Amino acid sequence: MSQTPQAAGPPDAPPPAAHGLDRFFRISARGSTVGREIRGGFATFFTMAYILVLNPIILGSAKDKFGHQLDAVQLTTATALVAAVMTIVMGVGGNLPLALAAGLGLNAVVAFQIAPLMSWDDAMGLVVLEGLLICVLVVTGLREAVMHAIPQPLKQAISVGIGLFIAFIGFVDAGFVSRIPDAANTTVPVQLGGSGTLTGWPMLVFCLGVLLTVGLLARGVKGAILISIVAMTAAAIVIDAVAEVGTWGLTTPRWPEEVVGAPDFGLIGDFSLFGAFGRTGVITVVLLVFTLVLSDFFDTMGTVVGVSAEAGLLDEDGRVPDLGRVLLIDGAAAVAGGAASASSATSYIESAAGVGEGARTGFANLVTGGLFGLALFLTPLLTIVPLQAAAPALVAVGFLMMTQVKHIDWDRYEIAVPAFLTIAVMPFTYSITNGIGAGFLAYVVIKTVLGKAREVHGLLWGTSALFLVYFAVDPVEQLLGVG
Repeated sequence: MSQTPQAAGPPDAPPPAAHGLDRFFRISARGSTVGREIRGGFATFFTMAYILVLNPIILGSAKDKFGHQLDAVQLTTATALVAAVMTIVMGVGGNLPLALAAGLGLNAVVAFQIAPLMSWDDAMGLVVLEGLLICVLVVTGLREAVMHAIPQPLKQAISVGIGLFIAFIGFVDAGFVSRIPDAANTTVPVQLGGSGTLTGWPMLVFCLGVLLTVGLLARGVKGAILISIVAMTAAAIVIDAVAEVGTWGLTTPRWPEEVVGAPDFGLIGDFSLFGAFGRTGVITVVLLVFTLVLSDFFDTMGTVVGVSAEAGLLDEDGRVPDLGRVLLIDGAAAVAGGAASASSATSYIESAAGVGEGARTGFANLVTGGLFGLALFLTPLLTIVPLQAAAPALVAVGFLMMTQVKHIDWDRYEIAVPAFLTIAVMPFTYSITNGIGAGFLAYVVIKTVLGKAREVHGLLWGTSALFLVYFAVDPVEQLLGVG
């Protein structure tokens, strides 16, 4: 939307409707425009639309204790519905450009660790319990207090680590980097392309997309990320039509035979809140819920801080605006995800793509959420964007977030070492939570070794102790005779 100055009207002329939106979302106050918010909303959707395909694949491929599988069509509907509703709720209630959907990693835990021990409705009941527990932590102020207790340099390191992590996700999703199939015969865990070289038309689309995106960003072109996604999707559709491409991965850039598909709400509300306790045992259930809570808690913390920092929304103390509401909505999203059998929904780091496009407010979420709502009926059309066209945005945003590394004092080991571990562990273990845990533990240990234990906030001591349990969960389970 262009920002053409309007002609002056009479003093008592009613303000345009857009002015009301501007005041509500503080669009101008945050240095944004409606046009930037719209572009940002589209960019965020296109970079995370893969979840509409991937979440049903992950959950639908697993069987519960009784051999039952979830229906793929119903899973697609549940995934889109939760993403649409909770993204819009976050936009209106939290006023952050932070989209939500079924959490990757969390859905794998549900599918392959929890479901085999119980029925699907019991497993989703644990997800609901996890979300309720997180909401309790928010209401009591504990979750927000933990975030405020983190030193500013560690918050910056979290943002940088997420930048590397999200770039790595982009490289892996596009196939630019892949795991070596027979890693036992080599000390190298990953490789370039699928066989040590870059081959195929999809890889060309990705590489050209990266060059186009960074070129447009360097030129300061408005809508650079979105322009790249749309242009490379169009190129991919043409290439797929005229060349023998083979496979693009999860999504194929091909115009679907049917554009409209009817949603199936059969899984909504299909959960049992306390059924797992009777089937599986209290200790096992407690450990499973603990794993879900800790992963969701700190993944969200890292995502909220990283996206807010990239958007320039942190105050002078490094605090996120309206943090309490943001965290409560995120906890409610976990409840909604479990209640819809879509697994725990959480904040998506891909939201940084929208921030890179200029989004600064929750208005962008109305666009992203609206597109997920359309996906309930237009999934065949909205999933033609191949990962090779969307992934360049993640690489570019990773660079933008990486620039915050300059604010970290690398001459002070008590800050530099925890910051380094936070930054390095996130992409190397493919987990935001692992990186935060490594940084916290290193910070506490080094402060103690230097005789500065009193400078460590009490909540950091507590969360570091929890991370010790998190990292040592296997020996803890063996000690308790679980598993």
